[in-house]
Amino acid sequence: MTKNSTSGKKAKPSSNSKKNGPIKKISNSAYEKELVRLQVELVKMQEWIKHKRLRVVVIFEGRDAAGKGGTIKRITEPLNPRICRVAALPAPTEREQGQWYFQRYAAHLPTAGEMVIFDRSWYNRTGVERVMGFCTEEEYMDFLRSCPEFERMLVRSGIILIKYWFSVSDEEQERRFQSRLTDPTKRWKLSPMDLESRKRWVAYSRAKDDMFAHTDIKQAPWYVVRSDVKKHARLNCITHLLNQIPYDDLTPEPIVLEPRPPQESYVRPPMEDQNFVPDIHHLI
Repeated sequence: MTKNSTSGKKAKPSSNSKKNGPIKKISNSAYEKELVRLQVELVKMQEWIKHKRLRVVVIFEGRDAAGKGGTIKRITEPLNPRICRVAALPAPTEREQGQWYFQRYAAHLPTAGEMVIFDRSWYNRTGVERVMGFCTEEEYMDFLRSCPEFERMLVRSGIILIKYWFSVSDEEQERRFQSRLTDPTKRWKLSPMDLESRKRWVAYSRAKDDMFAHTDIKQAPWYVVRSDVKKHARLNCITHLLNQIPYDDLTPEPIVLEPRPPQESYVRPPMEDQNFVPDIHHLI
C-alpha cells in the first residue's frame, strides 16, 4: 500500500493580479486531466475512511457565487453517496428555531466510516443571520462563545473537522451575478437573499473578519480558498483536502472475470408487453 502523494507544501500567498496583470488560467485540457487524477485519489481516500471507520466533517463557507457548490460537486462526483453525503440545510422550521442552535446540525454529523460535507453550516449565524438581522445580538455573542467549544468537543470525540472559506473579489462576484441573469440554468440561483447580500459587501466582510477572529482555532483552523478562478479553486481545494487525511491505497488487485455459465431454460417475455421510453434521441 502507498501513501497519498498529493503536494503537501504550504501554499504561499499569490501576487496581486492587479499589480502583475491578469492571472494565467489553466487550460481546459490540463484542468480535466488533473481533476480526473485527483478524483481517483478521492476514491482512494473514501475507501480509507470506510476501512478505518473515520468520521470526517468538511465545512464550505463563503460569499454567494464564490464557487462552493461547484467544488463540492467535483468532490462528490466520483464518490459513493453512502459514504460521502452533502448536508445543505434549508431555513430552520419553527420547531428547529426553538431548539439549541447546534442541534439540527448535530443530527447530520457522520457516523464511523462517513464523510459529511456541509454546504453552509452553523456559521450561518455569523453570516447571513448576523448581517440580515435574523438573530439577536445576544444570540450572536452566545454563538461566538459557544462555537469554539462545540468544535473542540467534536475534535475530541474523534471527528476530523476541516473548514474552508471561499474568498471571491467584489468584481468577480459581480461578474458572476451578471452572468446568471442571462443563463436560464443559473437564474434560479439569484434568490432575493443573494440580491440583498450584493448590497452589503462591507457588512459581510466585517462579519467574516469577526467570525475568523473568534473561530479560527488551533483544533479547527480556517483554510481560505482563493476562488476568483473557479478551476484553480477546485483543484487547490481538492488537493488540500486529500492532504488533510493521510490514506493508504486500498485499490484491490485486478479481477479476472470467469466465463459466464450458459443461461439455460430462460425465455424472455414478449417485448411488446413492456413499456419503453420513446427513442427520441439516438445515434444516426
